[in-house]
Amino acid sequence: MVVYYQIAGQKVGSHMLSIGVLSTLFGGIWAMSGGSKKSAGPNNTPPLNASSKDEENFIQEFLKQADGGSGNREGGKS
Repeated sequence: MVVYYQIAGQKVGSHMLSIGVLSTLFGGIWAMSGGSKKSAGPNNTPPLNASSKDEENFIQEFLKQADGGSGNREGGKS
């Protein structure tokens, strides 16, 4: 059994209204989920705001040591 509604001078069935609503909903979700994806790579690091070259070198060396040491852990023990 179909209920008809008068929309803009036309008879529109309730099943057509539900198809339109669902199509708009899922079409909008699909359209908004697209776009460019930024991959996480080694070049995607925040800029270093060091006040001197020595401080910048220290930060870079610390990050290298921190990245190298994280793979040696087992069960949270160093």
